[in-house]
Amino acid sequence: MKQLFGFLFVILVIYVIYFDLTVGTLPASFTQQHVEAKIETTVKSKTAIPSFDAKVQPGETVISIVEHKINKPLPVSISDLIDDFRKLNPSLAPEKIQIGSTYHFPDYSK
Repeated sequence: MKQLFGFLFVILVIYVIYFDLTVGTLPASFTQQHVEAKIETTVKSKTAIPSFDAKVQPGETVISIVEHKINKPLPVSISDLIDDFRKLNPSLAPEKIQIGSTYHFPDYSK
């Protein structure tokens, strides 16, 4: 009897994993609209930090994007860069940037 329940449980787990990977548990329209709405509502913060907008390409990080823009090594510490990035993009962690999305980055070229 235990073997039957164990077998049925394994079948159930496999089915749930298959369903989650193929169909998903959230409707696709909800997740896409939610992500787009979150990106659109992220407004440029009214701070004294000069900034520029950049679209994230594969393999880029916040540090590499800023260094590429100013064409030299960072003139500030990494913790200052992270703080400034968070001020410009509230409720977004620098390690959570997504490829193809546009964000505000601090401009240290001046």
